Amino acid sequence: MTVTLAERRALQAVVAIACLVPLAIGGISVARGPGWLGHAPVVPTDLDSQFRYVSGIFLALGGAFVTCIPAIERRGARFRLLGLLVVAGGLSRALSWATVGAPSAGHQLGLVMELGVVPLLMLWQARIARGYR
Repeated sequence: MTVTLAERRALQAVVAIACLVPLAIGGISVARGPGWLGHAPVVPTDLDSQFRYVSGIFLALGGAFVTCIPAIERRGARFRLLGLLVVAGGLSRALSWATVGAPSAGHQLGLVMELGVVPLLMLWQARIARGYR
């Protein structure tokens, strides 16, 4: 299988763009808490704490994906582990949807990223890695 430099660079570019989501949303959520989502002006302190904690993990996840970009063809194990974390979060979000109800459009888009885009990126990365062996 032949993988071109252009295909490798395209994957790097797509991953870089996708990383903007956890970096931006995670950063805003850590800094502002859940209030920026437009819900109740007063959030219980434990909920605020949990929201910011998970947002910090989301922010770090974006940073960890960024470290895969320069040598993406050699970062398969890391990329798969990070992708697994995202898919696990997506499955948890899907469970919430099934048991509590549909989230807002932004969270539905997150679900598409978590259970659609990220698994496709994992497959693409594996293809690139195979082509570079």
